[in-house]
Amino acid sequence: MNDKAFQEYYDEDVSYCYGCGRLNEHGLQIKTYWDGDETVTAYTPRPEHMAIPGYVYGGLIASLIDCHGTGTAAAAAYRAARREMDTLPAFRFVTASLHVDYLKPTPLGDHPLIVRGRVKEIKGRKVIVEAALYVDGVKTATGEVVAVEMPVSFIAK
Repeated sequence: MNDKAFQEYYDEDVSYCYGCGRLNEHGLQIKTYWDGDETVTAYTPRPEHMAIPGYVYGGLIASLIDCHGTGTAAAAAYRAARREMDTLPAFRFVTASLHVDYLKPTPLGDHPLIVRGRVKEIKGRKVIVEAALYVDGVKTATGEVVAVEMPVSFIAK
């Protein structure tokens, strides 16, 4: 895996997302890396991420898959263009569609939730990412993110 997470390449004006923004002190601040042809994110939920005692809130799982997917989309766009992630113009993506299937309850504890993703399709300004969430090696959720390149109007002036 690379030493630097995809999200660490994001400009400050697009680094406030609750899920992946490094500048959002109350957010998750997830970090995503290449692992061969897959991407991986590890996140250990906090006690406030509880749905019912002992289990993770489904919204956290959706957030992890969502931000993992958009980060993967950006990295995949750079890879497809044969560019380094610190080159301009920047590739940044937003979610056009998010689908999550909850396969079984996800236990809450001191063990990290691992999201692994694969690029299903890159077509123009759209990237489709398939993801699976694991805890202790058990798949508890799957998802698909349709990510589109961020409109220039989203970037703060």
